[in-house]
Amino acid sequence: MNKISVTAIFDIGKTNKKFFLFDQDLEVVYQTYHRLEPGVDEDGFQSEPIDELKDWMIDTFNKARQMEEFEITRINFTSYGATLVHTDENGQPVTPLYDYLKPYPEELLDQFYKEQGGRMVFCTTTASPPLAMLNSGLQLYFLKNEKPEQFKKIKHTFHLPQYLSSIFTGKFVSDFTSIGCHTGLWDFKKQEYHKWLKENEVLDLLLPAMNSSSIFKTLPEFGEIPSGIGVHDSSSALLPYLKRENEPFMLLSTGTWAISINPFNKSPLTESELLKDCLQFIGITGDPIKISRLFIGEEHKYQVEKMYEFFQKPMGTYKKLAFEEYRFNQVKSKPNRVRFHYLKPEAYGLTQAESMNFEEFEDFEDAYYSFIHELTDLQIAALKLVWANSSVSRMFIDGGFNANEIFVGMLRKKLPELEILTSDFALGTALGAALLVQPDFKPPVI
Repeated sequence: MNKISVTAIFDIGKTNKKFFLFDQDLEVVYQTYHRLEPGVDEDGFQSEPIDELKDWMIDTFNKARQMEEFEITRINFTSYGATLVHTDENGQPVTPLYDYLKPYPEELLDQFYKEQGGRMVFCTTTASPPLAMLNSGLQLYFLKNEKPEQFKKIKHTFHLPQYLSSIFTGKFVSDFTSIGCHTGLWDFKKQEYHKWLKENEVLDLLLPAMNSSSIFKTLPEFGEIPSGIGVHDSSSALLPYLKRENEPFMLLSTGTWAISINPFNKSPLTESELLKDCLQFIGITGDPIKISRLFIGEEHKYQVEKMYEFFQKPMGTYKKLAFEEYRFNQVKSKPNRVRFHYLKPEAYGLTQAESMNFEEFEDFEDAYYSFIHELTDLQIAALKLVWANSSVSRMFIDGGFNANEIFVGMLRKKLPELEILTSDFALGTALGAALLVQPDFKPPVI
């Protein structure tokens, strides 16, 4: 029996942990999904159960190697960012995997910004909105000042994608897509690590930065096959489009976060944009790429669960709804009935209801349409931060919301001048990671 040569990809999201096998035509021939219940850190805040994740990955990979029809010839990793792993010299984590939503002590944050010449000076230099723990580099400042005993145990600090790679390769490195994404680590003006790292004696904990297409070999117990070093999920999601498209475009990559990405917007960041969660990250090509972020996945989950409870509807009800223009027109005439839980429309000059009163809605459909109407207004405001100053006339939507007919339909109605395409790269993040370890890979030019 001739085995099919395949590339193995771990795509580790905050909610879903996914494993794929791609054949030589980069078609998926096997996939499996897994969910882990979140653990807690020493402060009782939710935390990724890193040991369980590692065990699942090793077990999943070993089972795939035993499949008679496949021969794994390459492997790579992609995962969410803003998450640092702190390990000993052997690569074993010595702290919990702190969640990026964990509260950051306000006094400590004020102290840090004061030391660095002010909040907006620091944020502009590092192209990082002020996001507290979501500025992942500031974890090191937090640990050194708040948890010195744990800090003393740290030998290496790197982002989650590179940690996942190290499990299989034993190599400890960093990559530019992780370092350059709202971490507060990188000085975008000087194109080097920011001076605060040396000033606070934490620079030596960080690892050599390498290009995302760098290749190592896995350890003997994993077959000594070519392995990528891991890639930040936003950069990975963008890569298939950069490889395929010849004309400028934007990408709305959706999931827990909706990331509006415009690789063709070269304008510098402004303070106003930074305060609206707009930033630049370093792409696979090494160039800064302008993006804006919106926490729509968690907002959607929160609101829909409340709707199910109030209207006594079963899970999955919203997925059965189609876009109907008359319903859209109805909710357009009744604005500001939604109170967001996570999102702050005021930051974009938009208004919202003072409270969420489901009794104001006729039925589940009315409530859901109203929510998506006001959510897409907010999404458009975030999108325009990266759309401005560019000649882009097409946008792809991928990820979970590309299958939401109401979300996509409303965006099309509200943005008639923009050609909006739902992506056929349903697994774009994993596909990008697979492209990086192909032997003929050449970084696209933008």
